[in-house]
Amino acid sequence: MNNLFELNDKIAIVTGGSGVLGKAICLALAQAGATVVLMARDADKLALAVEEVRSAGGTALGIAADVLDKDSLLAAAEQIRQRYGRLDILVNAAGGNRAEATAIAPQRPFFDLPQDALQWVVDLNLMGTLLPSQVFGAVMAQQQAGVIINISSMAAFRPLTRVVAYAGAKAAVNNFTQWLAVMMAMDYSPNIRVNAVAPGFFVGEQNYFLLYDEHHALTPRGQQIISHTPMGRFGDPQDLCGAILWLASDASRFVTGIIVPVDGGFSAFSGV
Repeated sequence: MNNLFELNDKIAIVTGGSGVLGKAICLALAQAGATVVLMARDADKLALAVEEVRSAGGTALGIAADVLDKDSLLAAAEQIRQRYGRLDILVNAAGGNRAEATAIAPQRPFFDLPQDALQWVVDLNLMGTLLPSQVFGAVMAQQQAGVIINISSMAAFRPLTRVVAYAGAKAAVNNFTQWLAVMMAMDYSPNIRVNAVAPGFFVGEQNYFLLYDEHHALTPRGQQIISHTPMGRFGDPQDLCGAILWLASDASRFVTGIIVPVDGGFSAFSGV
């Protein structure tokens, strides 16, 4: 029996491919045999991430593109079509939060959060998932096959304090994942699957200030998260990779429309 988790000869796009989680996903896909197309806005960071995948023995291509610019995505899709002729996997890993959109009373109350910061977070997380799904999903619809994996969050299941725009946008990503799964399977092909992974608490550049103080010690919020995570730690980027490979491969060929928590038990713990 062939290895259900192998991705030999598959073409995978990862938006946000130069980020902490995106890069780990790219490395995992490449190690499973896929050719990985990394997408990001920052060309310098993108080049470094591509080199890291290649240095690990993977096959990778970098395309500088903005997930909020549909013309940019269409140009990327055309470049991929000309080079590879198809697209098998899309991982929508672009996303994140912003300090200016995070409510912390009394210094930054919800009522004073600037509209542009709130809009930026909603756009990046929701539209930054929806637009690539439109552009690259259209290729899959033509092929009658493909896999889309969105990146959700624990904030989508429970409206976590402070991150109002981020939580709302990720909740919308969950809804969109299920909607797109049904539409693709019923209107185009049951061989197109759409799922999501919901990471628990992973430390990155955009949330470090909430979890650690200037002395690199846990903040009260960081300690509260650890106390409510039965496994007692933050996630490591590699912790996401098993779920991603499962959803990307034939190992999950009868799975669509689900959101998989990868959270160390956070979502199962009632606090008591």
